[in-house]
Amino acid sequence: MRVTAGVRGGQRGSATLFTVACAGVLLLLGAALGVVAALVHAHRVAQSAADLAALAAASAIGEAGDPCAAGASTAADNGARLTSCAVSGREVKVRVEVAGPRWLGQTADLGGEARAGPAGPG
Repeated sequence: MRVTAGVRGGQRGSATLFTVACAGVLLLLGAALGVVAALVHAHRVAQSAADLAALAAASAIGEAGDPCAAGASTAADNGARLTSCAVSGREVKVRVEVAGPRWLGQTADLGGEARAGPAGPG
């Protein structure tokens, strides 16, 4: 007769079930963190594209060009789409959007806004 010390017959394999459950939780957590990282990256891309588009648009004002066309071109070169462009005197305010990640049901696009023009007195 074989005697196992400290292990009941009904508990055999319970560590395997626990390990599989932990692996599933870690996989879900990793996927969620991946979505968050992709959202942060997309937002950074949108903000960078907005900054560059605003600077290009403000430069076009000084060169007597079309500021919104220059901003749209720069935004497109940086992977974004210009959604609004407002020119007020020598100041330009732009808004751009980039496609967000399409993982785990996330469907939102991310945007960035920037303003550029000559520095005021101060």
